[in-house]
Amino acid sequence: MDAIYFIQPSKENVVMFISDMSGREPLYKKAFVFFSSPVPKEFVNHIKSDTSVLPRIGALREMNLEYFPIDSQTFLMQGFITDHETALEDLFSEEAEKSRRFEVCLNTMATRIATVFASLKEFPIVRYRAVKSQDTSTATTRDLIPSKLAEAVWNCLLKYKSIPNFPQTETCELFILDRSVDQIAPVIHEWTYDAMCHDLLDMEGNKYMLEFPSKSGGPPEKKEVLLEDHDPVWLELRHAHIADASERLHDKMTTFKSRNKAAQVQSSRDGGELSTRDMQKIVQALPQYNEIVEKLSLHVEIAGTINKLIREMGLRELGQLEQDLVFGDAGAKDVINFLRTKQDASSENKLRLLMIYASVYPDRFEGDKASKLMQLARLSPEDMKVVNNMQLLGGSSKIKKETTGFSLKFDGQKKKQAERKDRTGEEETWQLFRFYPMIEELIENLSKGELSKNDYACINEPKPTVQDKSQSGSMRAIPTPAAPTEKRPAYSKRSRRTAMWARPHSSDDGYSSDSVLKNAAADFKRMGQRLFVFIIGGATRSELRVCHKLTAKLKREVVLGSSSFDDPPQYITKLKLLSEKDLSKGAPQPNFW
Repeated sequence: MDAIYFIQPSKENVVMFISDMSGREPLYKKAFVFFSSPVPKEFVNHIKSDTSVLPRIGALREMNLEYFPIDSQTFLMQGFITDHETALEDLFSEEAEKSRRFEVCLNTMATRIATVFASLKEFPIVRYRAVKSQDTSTATTRDLIPSKLAEAVWNCLLKYKSIPNFPQTETCELFILDRSVDQIAPVIHEWTYDAMCHDLLDMEGNKYMLEFPSKSGGPPEKKEVLLEDHDPVWLELRHAHIADASERLHDKMTTFKSRNKAAQVQSSRDGGELSTRDMQKIVQALPQYNEIVEKLSLHVEIAGTINKLIREMGLRELGQLEQDLVFGDAGAKDVINFLRTKQDASSENKLRLLMIYASVYPDRFEGDKASKLMQLARLSPEDMKVVNNMQLLGGSSKIKKETTGFSLKFDGQKKKQAERKDRTGEEETWQLFRFYPMIEELIENLSKGELSKNDYACINEPKPTVQDKSQSGSMRAIPTPAAPTEKRPAYSKRSRRTAMWARPHSSDDGYSSDSVLKNAAADFKRMGQRLFVFIIGGATRSELRVCHKLTAKLKREVVLGSSSFDDPPQYITKLKLLSEKDLSKGAPQPNFW
């Protein structure tokens, strides 16, 4: 048989490939070899040097596909990950820069990010979070991580200019941040259906094990279901508030039962005889009835489970306190009162509350204050280690004293403060839907050209236009250059229309999808230049939701990239590892897959 090899260009893989195809009896008749990223010339020469292998090769190409897409539908890709689950530990842990893992992680991550642009035939302007110190000589290695990654990505991109049809001028933007930009988003309770599923349910990736009563009366039966893009109900409801999702599910079920003939008979059997015509309508409706009822019932069951857990865990009161802290409406007394009166709250929820508290009021964790809070919350020293490790993401306290920003500051802010300001002009329809990740503000400011060049630098700043010259000290939105492969219209900086993802799209059967990706696909050719936002150290579901929202609002495709995609328990575990002194192990193999 012929074989297709899709492999990383590592020495081990090349040696194994030659072993398969060399000698008198090769493993396959012919091999078509595709590398996931650029292959070093010495590896190609090594393959060519084996005269028995060369005639058996049908193709030898670089595919430049070394990333996993997230929410990839129709013409749009809403996100991607480079699959670096240990990036937080490899880059931000104590003395991480002394380990060989540090450089390996950064370089591999840069290579994989570059393959995104190679595969999409995009050439970006590369922006990154700059060192927040007036004197860069005092910056720590952690402070330099975004700039180091930006430089590594840029060096990879320059090599792609020789690829046929690859743009020679900038066609999009890449904005590189790290997890320090927002330490609240990974731990605050996000109230969308998607986030609640992954936060409260025992899910493995997108897999959920559904239990339902056995028809034979035995123990409950289990069925594995996937909450993914192929499920239209999931696509429609995943970014809705859990209360909104529950209401819409109820309405869908009611609407469906009132319009489907099989459902009507199923719910109102009176024992009377059915006419032949009625039976014919029922038979025609049954396949659709069974499929739709199964999908709707699944989500009704899941939403019911989530709402039950919210009540049992007292999450509404906790969620209100979390958001009040973030927006400056609550302080120390409220946190202490909660910890005293809610002793039955889970350790994880109390820890998450204290992490948010530390982000807003870092001075309350100085000296013995942290241990007193730990005792009040009945948390272990191991748990409190997570709060202390938040400093490792924020950089040194010396640097933090010289600046203001979004990240965690352990430099003693004595006055009451808010981590977020309420968004003007945005109606809060549902309770606890006030919070927004910081990247929403950053992306909008970037699109409006209002980001400070001192805080967010650019490796390949485009030549300023006449309009730009009037805006001193700020970055203007990227002008739309004429790309050699396609022409793209200038994007609208702000759209006043309702975002596509927020619009209801109902079908007659009460079973439909209003995914931003599906709706935006029709407008794809009219959209502006892509904006890629990459977060080193893990992205959250709230940040992915924001990219969906801004894709419609800004009329340009906003793509979220990250080293991994973390739910709160995963993020807390990774943060705890930052102070583990186990980085003496040797450098890993570049193959992380």
